[in-house]
Amino acid sequence: MVASFQDKTFLVNHMASIFAFYHPKCIDNAGGFFHIYTDDGQAIEKHRRHLVNSTRFVINYARMSKITGDQSLLQYCHHGIEFIEEKHRHEPPAYYWELDGEKATTTQDFAYGWAFIMLMYAECIQQGCNGLEEQLESSFEQMSNKFWESEHQLYSDEADQQGNISDYRGQNTNMHACEALLSAYRATQSQQYLDRAYQIAKRITVELASPKENLIWEHYTIDWTIDWDYNKDKPNDMFKPWGFQTGHQTEWAKLLLMLYQYRPEQWMVERAEHLFNSAIEHGWDHSSGGLVYGFSPDGAFCDTDKHFWVQAESFAAAAYLAQTTQNPDYWDIYNKIWDYSWQHLVDHQHGAWYHKVNQQGQRLSNIKSPLGKCDYHTLGACYDVLNALAIK
Repeated sequence: MVASFQDKTFLVNHMASIFAFYHPKCIDNAGGFFHIYTDDGQAIEKHRRHLVNSTRFVINYARMSKITGDQSLLQYCHHGIEFIEEKHRHEPPAYYWELDGEKATTTQDFAYGWAFIMLMYAECIQQGCNGLEEQLESSFEQMSNKFWESEHQLYSDEADQQGNISDYRGQNTNMHACEALLSAYRATQSQQYLDRAYQIAKRITVELASPKENLIWEHYTIDWTIDWDYNKDKPNDMFKPWGFQTGHQTEWAKLLLMLYQYRPEQWMVERAEHLFNSAIEHGWDHSSGGLVYGFSPDGAFCDTDKHFWVQAESFAAAAYLAQTTQNPDYWDIYNKIWDYSWQHLVDHQHGAWYHKVNQQGQRLSNIKSPLGKCDYHTLGACYDVLNALAIK
């Protein structure tokens, strides 16, 4: 049992244990990083690369350089960026979502991927990588030119090779865009990034909130009307699941409180509390513990699996709420989420976190880090808690 999950030394050491699962064996000397790992840390299917993972590995290295003070880790940020710009990027300005060796498995260009390109550059700039300001600005402009819908003040989702935008609209892309924009503001102090983060946050969390429970729905039509039926048969989809996503309510709560640090308006705290408290009320599994992946509009669980990232984003949000509101009840929830995660999701033998477990706490495969994971959320959540603890 850990004496205190709030202890800064514990958080730093836990980040180091997560990082050690990947570093240095994740480094592909031919370019980029290996993405897929078994529970015991063996890299498999080394030819497969996902844009989200490619950027998140770079972000992890940037953050660990700050936590450890080891500036030599920044060389791997440049190593990862070089692979992304040489292999993922293609013209007209776009990024391949997934690569199988040298071959792209889809030609669609996703705004979600551009958001992580922005976040990657912003995090690297913050940690001292030189000469990346122009790339950050260019990524912001190119993403805006392709996906920003000024009439809705939100980003669309995906485009084909000819630049035609699909009819689908989603909040997930905009949530990660807001995350990237906040990081870009921290890196540069440029008001354009903060202004856009504010626009997105208010549109998604206030103006477009569902009339059902005043929560955030995932999917919308081309005119930003809620689409209640999109992916109704896929409540467990990785990027576009149906249902109210427990972890997205809490992740938005965290982002709103980050925004509050730079442009404090009381609605941000009020919405953060409502989203977080509702997620705990509807998403906590009282029979088995942990937060489920999603719940339906009628309040029933629609996916009872416990995903690593849902727990991580939720304890980070709880820390931000505890520090911002000075309400100790949020530390109680923080500890409850950590207790469950420590027992069922943290691998105390090999390091890092399991991808997900079922309702009974059993692992569903021997793949700890499938394509698209890499412990960005768990390492990042500890990083966020450390930043939350600095709030006065």
